[in-house]
Amino acid sequence: MPANADQIRIATYHTELSRDGPGLLLRDILRGEDPQVAAVVQVIVNADADILVLQGFDHDVEQHALAAFVARLAQVGADYPYRLSLPPNTGVPTGLDIDGDGRLGRARDAQGYGRFTGQGGMAVLSRLPIGEVYDHSGFLWQDLPNGRAAEVLPMGALSIQRLASVAAWEIDIVTVGGPLRLLTLHATPPVFDGPEDRNGHRNEDELRFWLNRIDGWSPSDTPSLDSRFVLMGVLNADPVDGEARRGALIEALMHPRLQDPEPISPGGAEAGDPTDTADWSEPDPGNLRVSYILPSADLSITASGVFWPSRNSPDWPLLGGEDGNGASRHRLVWVDIALP
Repeated sequence: MPANADQIRIATYHTELSRDGPGLLLRDILRGEDPQVAAVVQVIVNADADILVLQGFDHDVEQHALAAFVARLAQVGADYPYRLSLPPNTGVPTGLDIDGDGRLGRARDAQGYGRFTGQGGMAVLSRLPIGEVYDHSGFLWQDLPNGRAAEVLPMGALSIQRLASVAAWEIDIVTVGGPLRLLTLHATPPVFDGPEDRNGHRNEDELRFWLNRIDGWSPSDTPSLDSRFVLMGVLNADPVDGEARRGALIEALMHPRLQDPEPISPGGAEAGDPTDTADWSEPDPGNLRVSYILPSADLSITASGVFWPSRNSPDWPLLGGEDGNGASRHRLVWVDIALP
C-alpha cells in the first residue's frame, strides 16, 4: 500500500517514448545515456504517483523495455512492483488500404497508426495490486452502438477495423476501500485524414465507447460499472480549441456520473491556458488539453494538477530541454483521491 493509505495519487502521462523501430527503446533505456529517458524518469519521480498510466511507450511481446524502465525507476527510488502492458493495436496489419492511398502495409493501414507492431503502446505501473483486467482492444468499430464506422470506412474494412487505435482497458486496482476500476485509452488524433473525417469520427467514438459503458452498456460479459471508477488517458480532444469533434467530450465533462477536477498548471497558464496538457507549436495545433483524469462522482478528490512548472520555477529543468519538451511535449496529469 502507499505511504498514505487514506489517499492515492493517480496519474496519466504521454511519455512519447516511442522509437522508429522495434527494440530501439530497450536499447536507449539500457544504455543509460538517452536524455529523453532520463527526463521522463525525472518527471515520474517528481509526480510520486501510486498508479501511473504510461502512453506512447513502445510495447514488445516479452515486455523487456517496460521491465528495463521499471528497473530504471527503482534505481532512483520510484518502486512500482505491479505493472501491466497488453499488446496494443498500433502497427497490427489489417491487410487493407485503410487510408486509400493505393498502397498496402503502411503505418496508416494498421489497426492503429504504427510503423511496427506495438509502436507507441500503453502500460500501467502501480504500487497497489492489480486485480481483474478486461481488454476491449479487439472490439470492432462497427459494433459500437450508434457508431460512425459505416459512414467513414470502406465496406471491406467494417469486419476488420477495431475501434481502439491504441488500446482500451478496464483494470481493477486493489485498494483499502475495495476495487478502483481504471478505464483507460489513448484515442487517435482527429487529424491526418481526408474530407470524410475518419479519424475525427474514430476519435469521438473511442470516447463514446466508454460513455456507453458508464451508461450501463457492456460489449461482452464485463461487469457493470456500479461505483468507484476513473476514466483516464489521452482523449486527443480539447473542449474549445483544435479540430476534434467535441460532442462526446462535452458529454463526458458534464456527465452526472463523472467529475472533472480541471487540473491546472502555472506553465500552462504562462503559455496561454492553465488547463492545457500539451505544448505543441503555435498556431497549429497550438497548446491543447488532451490528457484527462475523470473520476466517478462517488469518489472524493483532494487535489489535482498538471506537472508544467513555470520557466522561473526550480522545477522547470525537470521537464528537460531548453523549451521544456525534452521529456515529452505532453505533461503529466495527476489527481489525488481520498479512500474511505
